[in-house]
Amino acid sequence: MTHHRRLLAAPAKALPVHPALPHPYPRVAVDAVLFTIAERRLQTLLVKIKKGPFAEQWAFPGGLVQMGESLDEAARRELFEKTGVQDLYLEQLYTFGETQRDPTAQTVAVAYFALVPALVRELQSGEKYADVGWFPVRSLPRLAYDHNAIAAYALQRLQAKLGYTNIVYSLLTQEFTLAELQEIYKVILNRTLDRRNFRRKILALGLLKALPKTRRGAHRPADLYTFTLPNAMNVEVFQGSGIFAGLLINIMMFRTQKLLFQSIRRHGKSWFQGVFF
Repeated sequence: MTHHRRLLAAPAKALPVHPALPHPYPRVAVDAVLFTIAERRLQTLLVKIKKGPFAEQWAFPGGLVQMGESLDEAARRELFEKTGVQDLYLEQLYTFGETQRDPTAQTVAVAYFALVPALVRELQSGEKYADVGWFPVRSLPRLAYDHNAIAAYALQRLQAKLGYTNIVYSLLTQEFTLAELQEIYKVILNRTLDRRNFRRKILALGLLKALPKTRRGAHRPADLYTFTLPNAMNVEVFQGSGIFAGLLINIMMFRTQKLLFQSIRRHGKSWFQGVFF
């Protein structure tokens, strides 16, 4: 017991000043992982960096938080500048604070993930980036900074939340068929779902409202549906994936993230490049 008291009472060691900073405080930035479903694939938005140590590499859109700006506002600003979309689902994901993640200056990055239906409007790279485009999540290139780790973490979070929330509404247009809804679950979870069981479960949740119209397809016309409450809420979509299961999944992902960065420090970045995707 005495030993523990000595540990708690020991004064904290001062952290070294980052060599690239004129003061001992790190910068705060946001990075946003924007997901959509296009061409029957889960895709994410990437930007090509113009200058600096990661020039010509792809990364997630992001930047420093401005004075008087909240984290959420900064993330929405970055996404609006690239897509012109303001009404999207946005959720804070995780804080990445490895001291050497940005070679130019110590930067703490607060990552977000966002969801939008397939976009038809033109993307804008702006003056800040060399290019912008959509990439399949499961075949991403080698990204700048620690963004491959952010991508993996965001995908885990999205897959987990499909089981205990209704956020899938953010990936659909206002009117959709049950087949289109099931396709989104299939693409994100990367597994086949039984058609009859899926429809019975989804309709029993009371999340959908049948519309008095149909959509013509290759076969017979399909009934159209809409969400009764297009707002994020907790609901057990799959058995055993309620809110407590969701919390446990997030705890597991947190522990996985800690192990990941411990491995990066131990083995170096060359080990990390082939871990994801």
